[in-house]
Amino acid sequence: MSPNHKHLQPRLDRLSDALESGALDQARRMLNRGLAPVDVAHLLESTPPRERNVLWELVDADLQGDVLQYLGDDIQSEFLGRMDAEQLVSATEGLDVDDLADLLQRLPNTVIHEVLQAMEAQERQRIETVLSYPEDTAGGLMNTDTITIRPDITLDVVLRYLRRHEKLPDSTDTLLVVTRRDELIGTLPLNLLLVSDPSILVREVMNTDFPTIQATAADTEVASLFEKFDLISAPVVSTDGALLGRITIDDVVDVIREDAEHQVMSMAGLDEDEDTFAPAWRTGRRRAVWLGINLVAATIVSFAIGIFESTIQQITALAVLMPIVSSMGGIAGSQTLTVLIRGIALGHVGGANVRWLLVREMLSGMMNGVLWAVIVALVAVVRFDDYKLGGIIALAMVINLTIAALAGTLIPVLLKRLKIDPALSGGVLLTTITDVVGFVAFLGLAAAFY
Repeated sequence: MSPNHKHLQPRLDRLSDALESGALDQARRMLNRGLAPVDVAHLLESTPPRERNVLWELVDADLQGDVLQYLGDDIQSEFLGRMDAEQLVSATEGLDVDDLADLLQRLPNTVIHEVLQAMEAQERQRIETVLSYPEDTAGGLMNTDTITIRPDITLDVVLRYLRRHEKLPDSTDTLLVVTRRDELIGTLPLNLLLVSDPSILVREVMNTDFPTIQATAADTEVASLFEKFDLISAPVVSTDGALLGRITIDDVVDVIREDAEHQVMSMAGLDEDEDTFAPAWRTGRRRAVWLGINLVAATIVSFAIGIFESTIQQITALAVLMPIVSSMGGIAGSQTLTVLIRGIALGHVGGANVRWLLVREMLSGMMNGVLWAVIVALVAVVRFDDYKLGGIIALAMVINLTIAALAGTLIPVLLKRLKIDPALSGGVLLTTITDVVGFVAFLGLAAAFY
């Protein structure tokens, strides 16, 4: 359990006890009094399906929308599917536009249409603007709730305008300066507003050199921009420079977290939003595809070994030593693959520097190949008293570690160009290549020299 949620374990235990004893009123009070929506969501995700359904029914209707936005996709979709348009509108009232858009994207188009029709015209227009962009773009992340000002008014007027608001939008650190046609021309940080002469015009103190984000930019680009400039919020603009909305740091943190989870879970072919307590049939179905892919890869490797079956029967030492060659190649390739996937995710790797990286990784692979080849060769000579066998395994290791470096560099680059996630597919391809090359090189050399 995450350190941030350790304090919830006692509450989860008490909730379970309350449900088992039938004390539903006590469970309802625990859920709706004193717990933040994000903590309620965590409790729901930490509960098996039957108890989870009971707990969800105990959550107050006016709290359900706040809880929904913190749930994983699987559980979120399950609860959303049980609500009609009227319930959805009621539950999600008061949510930020970007959070509401995220929820609606989990619903069928017919239900989305019903929910939008039940909203007020202004709110509907704001939601439709966000929904018009894919959820993994800046347009899909943005919130249209912004405070804009004109450049030809005094700071005193700006201050009086701000005081008319009951509250400012969350994470407001900057006011956006626009023309009458909503073209973004500058920003006015609140800290600068508070310390400047109230009688001067906005245009005299506003920043004209500031980062903007195109609505079509990928969410990973947005995260990189926030990291680079240490931003709290940033404006989102259309291709013609019109202000559409803004992205805040809380949304970027979600992007970073989801991307990290995606990288980890994809290595095993799993979905980062998969429900921990999903039914066995659903979990098994999702994993079956990945296991099938690995079975195909293992079959290819077995076929490669089968070609040299007679050689292995004649020299039993080969069966003892050949896992070493493939294992070393797999580890070396994985190191290269991980570095390249990280570089691609950070935007460091492109067409201009791939050749340099390829040469660097192959030189590194050959160096390590020679180093460990000598060590393994000495072990093989001592163990089996066969100098020829030592030379064969040494040469096979150099070949496999060099090819592993080559594959580990090129696989993620090629997959990225084909718009395939390298984290999801790269590991299987790499393992298959290093196993096949390792076994064929080792057994092929043995067949040639014995």
